[in-house]
Amino acid sequence: MSARIERVVTSGTFELDGRSWPVDNNVWLVGDDNEVLVIDAAHDADAIATAVGVRRVVAIVCTHAHSDHINAAAELTRLTNAPTWLHQADSILWEMVYPEHGPARWIEDGAEFEVAGETLHVLHTPGHSPGSVSLHAPGLGSLLSGDTLFNGGPGATGRSHSDFPTIIESINRRLLTLPPETVVYTGHGEMTTIGGEAPHLEEWIARGH
Repeated sequence: MSARIERVVTSGTFELDGRSWPVDNNVWLVGDDNEVLVIDAAHDADAIATAVGVRRVVAIVCTHAHSDHINAAAELTRLTNAPTWLHQADSILWEMVYPEHGPARWIEDGAEFEVAGETLHVLHTPGHSPGSVSLHAPGLGSLLSGDTLFNGGPGATGRSHSDFPTIIESINRRLLTLPPETVVYTGHGEMTTIGGEAPHLEEWIARGH
């Protein structure tokens, strides 16, 4: 069975800077009938574990450490015995949710994850947060962008630990250089493609978000 990408939508809140927002998150499962990689354990560990079923979880990868992307990670690790990975530059955000312990392992730019015969390449794409990463799966023609790139533009940069010029540089240098047919699996909302977003870069810069 060849590898595929499945979506689980979970709902909860995103909390930062003393505020809270209701939000729906995309949790992505990359794998086959035997093993999967979980991208962003959001809100509901039981729902994610149900979608995984009897498959082995190779790893839980956090694209960044905003609360809505990691608030089910510890419980999902307990349920699956899979390690959680995060870029160390987001440790300050992780500690807001889990002050007692860090993730099991730190992730670095250029790292690779192997699952179901596919290789996912880690791209450090800061801006939405200091440690934001995207995962490129060339064999699947796919990019899992977290909150770095959405259908319609960059992720939000109006909150603590974010920076608009940085996210624009990340998108321009690391993501828009991928093949235009690359399908972008986003942290929220609907999918898009690199080719569908690339022509709008100057518009995003002009509007400032």
